[in-house]
Amino acid sequence: MALLAALCVAACGAGTGPDSARSLPATGSSAPDESSPSGSDSPITGLTGELTVLAAVSLTDVFEDLGARLEAANPGLDVVFSFAASSELAAQVIAGAPADVLATASDATMDLVVAEDLTSSPPEVFAGNVLQLAVPPGNPGDVDAIDDLADPELTVALCAPEVPCGAAAVKLLELVGVVAQADTLEPDVRSALTKVQLGEVDVALVYRTDVLVAGDSVEDIDVPEAGQVVNSYPIAPLLDAPNPDAAQAFIALVLSAEGVAALEEAGFLRP
Repeated sequence: MALLAALCVAACGAGTGPDSARSLPATGSSAPDESSPSGSDSPITGLTGELTVLAAVSLTDVFEDLGARLEAANPGLDVVFSFAASSELAAQVIAGAPADVLATASDATMDLVVAEDLTSSPPEVFAGNVLQLAVPPGNPGDVDAIDDLADPELTVALCAPEVPCGAAAVKLLELVGVVAQADTLEPDVRSALTKVQLGEVDVALVYRTDVLVAGDSVEDIDVPEAGQVVNSYPIAPLLDAPNPDAAQAFIALVLSAEGVAALEEAGFLRP
């Protein structure tokens, strides 16, 4: 059953909606400044307690790596992550969920939190991401390009339009003039990718970084126009953070040369 109608109803205004993708750097957000403390590579030690980081699910692997590095430098620190769709994380923060840091996969989802004055300093864009087609090994659906998403004979997975990867998909599909015949709209990018890995769909439109994480469990197909639809990833310390020093330290690590290198290795774009 095609779900494109639902996709368009929820996201035809993706350029102004809560999960729109914007080119880097984002308006109102700033790239790392080498002269600022947040952009410093100075080691931060002596941190203790628990640090809670809410982050977009596409950041799972690289953030867990960076969290482990911060813990190694601070044996008394326990970094706890909660990964989910950015729109869900923003809703949690607005509802009062206690956390120290928020990192989302779009400026628009971060803007929801900023609008409620729930960050202690302005968000900073630390990375970007683009979409790519993922197919099961061997490409059983014989997918060649993004145009194939319009083929009703294929089983197609897209992210739901209220999450950043779905909003970016709407924008990219409009750009290339493709009316996708979506059979499933997934709550986040990893769910869409899992459908491919399990062979439940012929193709999904997901982030390039998630395709890299999947390794040999999927095959990738580039979309040349994807570079025109870049999702910005902002990060910010939250107001009333239980562990503000650790929050600043984690953000500093993400913005540092070490953090940028880790993000680039994972397939993210520089801000």
